[in-house]
Amino acid sequence: VYLAASKWIERRPLDEFQTNRMLPEGVAGLILGFVLFSVVMAILWTLSVYHPGGRGTTHGLAIGLMLALCSGVMEEILFRGLLFRVSAKVLGTWGALLLTAVFFGAAHAFNPGATFSSSLAIALEAGILLGAAYAATTRLWLPIGLHIAWNFTEGPICGMSVSGGTMGGDLLRGSINGPRILTGGQFGPEASIVAVLVCLVAALYFILRIVKLRRAEPPVWSKSAAPTSVP
Repeated sequence: VYLAASKWIERRPLDEFQTNRMLPEGVAGLILGFVLFSVVMAILWTLSVYHPGGRGTTHGLAIGLMLALCSGVMEEILFRGLLFRVSAKVLGTWGALLLTAVFFGAAHAFNPGATFSSSLAIALEAGILLGAAYAATTRLWLPIGLHIAWNFTEGPICGMSVSGGTMGGDLLRGSINGPRILTGGQFGPEASIVAVLVCLVAALYFILRIVKLRRAEPPVWSKSAAPTSVP
């Protein structure tokens, strides 16, 4: 539907899906998503919050991968490819980044175990990071890969709750115990302050890239306020 609407309704080129950037940016996103969540779990382990329980099973990994693919692709198209791209034309890049982060956090507010703090965590870590990754590249491959790998590493690989739900599979068994601010409670480690800080550090890199590459689009009122040259 998105591809058809872009072609026949908006009548524009699909720059966010440039095929020549699919492999390098998609793979980079997969690696980054895996590394970021692994860092989160490593920090929780160091803090004696995560307790590894040995090797689990490969059963359910395929289903978990399919769920990660579906959520990663659909949510990135909706929140970054559609909402971010369109709102940036009015609010500018920074306004769109904040708006989509708020909506992304709110979209997870009704998940099992969700609280105000978990929605805030999702908005700050995922909403800001994924939006900045999209704005820095102007394509969806990097945030899609990042989103898929984060969910797949958290659920099927580490056996943790993903936004309060289960995705099937637990290649590595373990448990987390400690204060909610570190464990994320029933919602899962992505509601942990550790995940928020790790992802904000990564987001800062992309934000600096946006500034360096001058890819920040100004808000519409800034454009209209700009002085016109007199011939």
